[in-house]
Amino acid sequence: GGKAFGYLKSQQEEKLNSINEIFLSDPKYADEEDFSSKLEKFKNKYMEFDHNDQGDIDIMGLKRMLEKLGVAKTHLELKKMISEVVGNTTQETFCYTDFLNMMLGKRNAILRLILMFEEKGKDQEPKETGPPRRKTFSDLP
Repeated sequence: GGKAFGYLKSQQEEKLNSINEIFLSDPKYADEEDFSSKLEKFKNKYMEFDHNDQGDIDIMGLKRMLEKLGVAKTHLELKKMISEVVGNTTQETFCYTDFLNMMLGKRNAILRLILMFEEKGKDQEPKETGPPRRKTFSDLP
């Protein structure tokens, strides 16, 4: 915790920023509008769920991510999602580059759809917080 955690997060952010720079200079994404802000959102989402700070999201990190989004999955479903992201290998983690390729690619991976659905849910108007407002006689049916 504390300073060491902040130092690890800043190192991780620097690594992810360098990967973002590679994607920004890639001519394949030159016509993508608002590309740098998309990459920034993806970086923040990835950092939020890379709990071990090793640069890879493993099955447990993916499980926590989906549980937080309210979409719990079985171990086999998680393995299938990871294999979709990394390209059908036996690897049980995926790196930031794989994550970006999934989010920016044309294929609709399950994980991509879930993350996009969650983002759309955040864009809806916020619910009122606190106690409900007082009712008046004019509010009654």
